[in-house]
Amino acid sequence: MFDNVCKFLVETFPDDFARWLLGESIELTELSPAELSLEPIRADALILLQSEQVVLHLEFQTRPKADIPFRMIDYRLRVHRRFPQKQMRQVVIYLQFSNSTQVRQTSFSLERTQHEFDVIRLWEEPTEFFLRTPALLPFAVLSQTSNRAQVLQQVAQTLRTLSDSRAQSNLAASTFILAGLVLEVDVVQQLLRRDIMEESVTYQLLRREARTEGLAEGRAEGRAEGLTLGQMAERRRVALNLLSEGIPLEVIARVTGLSFEQIQQLPESDRPTEP
Repeated sequence: MFDNVCKFLVETFPDDFARWLLGESIELTELSPAELSLEPIRADALILLQSEQVVLHLEFQTRPKADIPFRMIDYRLRVHRRFPQKQMRQVVIYLQFSNSTQVRQTSFSLERTQHEFDVIRLWEEPTEFFLRTPALLPFAVLSQTSNRAQVLQQVAQTLRTLSDSRAQSNLAASTFILAGLVLEVDVVQQLLRRDIMEESVTYQLLRREARTEGLAEGRAEGRAEGLTLGQMAERRRVALNLLSEGIPLEVIARVTGLSFEQIQQLPESDRPTEP
């Protein structure tokens, strides 16, 4: 779920992410991993954006993975094969604190081959930077701070000042989900519930699913991809609750991983009713 939220933010606010990661405002469009594929490619945490001059490759991770350096050089070569004239910026962004040495790996080495990429550990980044840019507000609570609840309160206050109600809703929902990585759900509810929706079981469902996915992430290596019936049922329940609260369809799709068609096919009779 965290992957989906980060992808949603990047694809919704590409200019802001370009200014953050490329240092300038460049018009970026989505690059489909299928365009680079010579064999099946894992795109679970992969975000590819491109302009005429550059390809931006992002991977958001809650926990380090041993295969990240290889994936970086693999994607770099795929992009070079497809777009030999384009530059490429590769950034791995770690969301959750880790003492593992893997979060500090910035290169892949093999005999005479050496490839480098960038790594951002959000817990080492200054909070003020994320508070200055609306699209980056959801990451502020994960940044370098000794008082995450206070930072979340600042984020909530800033969200209230946004004139674009659609952006406000999208950013508030994303903030809620990412904040679940570092704060208890009752704290997040208290600070954000007025900005997202009325208090409901949706919050617990979102956090429970996010926590389950995070814990299972390291055990998923080598397994065939796909959702169990239980996972699909849980995502449907989350989608139904979000629908009942009036959350935009695109946010529900990004958060749950369900398609627009799957969400639209959810029966009205199954949707939660007011107590």
